[in-house]
Amino acid sequence: MFTVLDRISWPGSPEKPNEDSCGASGDWAWVIDTSIFPGTPAIMNKGSDATWLALFVSERLSDLAPNAENGVDLIRHVMEEARTAFMAVAPQERQDFVTWPVGAMTLVRRRNQSLDVWTFADTTAFVHHPDGTLLTVGEAPDLRKFEMAKARELLDISGATPKNIFETPAFQAWLAERRQRQKQGKGLALLGLDPSAADRMRHEAVPCPDGSTILLTSDGFSALVDLYGQMDAKELVETALTFGLERLAETARKIETEVDPNGKLYPRFKVSDDTTALLLRA
Repeated sequence: MFTVLDRISWPGSPEKPNEDSCGASGDWAWVIDTSIFPGTPAIMNKGSDATWLALFVSERLSDLAPNAENGVDLIRHVMEEARTAFMAVAPQERQDFVTWPVGAMTLVRRRNQSLDVWTFADTTAFVHHPDGTLLTVGEAPDLRKFEMAKARELLDISGATPKNIFETPAFQAWLAERRQRQKQGKGLALLGLDPSAADRMRHEAVPCPDGSTILLTSDGFSALVDLYGQMDAKELVETALTFGLERLAETARKIETEVDPNGKLYPRFKVSDDTTALLLRA
C-alpha cells in the first residue's frame, strides 16, 4: 500500500480549467494529463471535456483499482465506461475521434518488491530506492525532444509565441494531422474513448523495495528536468522530499512567466502547462 506524502495539481493558467488529475488507491496510483482540440466546445463539463475525462478516469480508478488484477484490463474497462458516458450525450458532430478528449497517463501498481508501470505518452514515474538509485520510467524524455523541435519550427514559421500558437493555421494543421494518425491507430496510444488503445500501453516492471519513493508527474512538472534542465531526476525527487512539491511547481512557473514567456529559451506550445505531481512512499 502507498502512503501519499504530497500532491499538487495546478492549472497552467487561472483563466483555463485544469485538465490534469492524480490519485492513489491501495497498491495503485496514477497521474493523468488530458487535452482536447483547441476550440472544441464542452459537452461533459462546463469548462472542458478534457477536464471531465481526467476526473472521470481518476474517480473510476479510485473505485475499481483495489480489486483489479491487471492494469491493461482495468484501463480498458474504464475507457469503455468513459466512451459510453460520452456517446450517450454527444451530438453527431462530436462522434469523430478528432474532437474527443485524449490524454497521457501513468498507472502504477506495487506488488511484492516490484512496481508495474503502465504508460500512455508523456507522463512519468520516477522511482527512488532507499540506496539512492533513481529509475525514470516512461516515454516523456524522448517525446519531449520531438515536441521541442516541432515547437521551435512552428514558432519560427508563424512568428507566434506560446501564448497564441494554438490560434495559428500551422499549429492547427499539424495537430489535426496528428489526431488523424491516432484515429487510424498509427500514432501514440492515448487514454481516451478508444478502449482498444489500452492494448498498446507501454508496460515495464521495475524493482521497488520497501521504503522506495515514487514520484508520478505530468509533463508540466517533469519539464523541470526534461525541458528546463533545472535539475536531474534524482534531484527532482530529493527536492520534493525535502521541500515539497509546491516549491518545485513555483520554480517551473517562474521560468515560464518571468524567465522565458516567449518560448525562446525553451520552445513549447504553452506559456505554462498544467502541473501535476503525486509523491508516494512504498
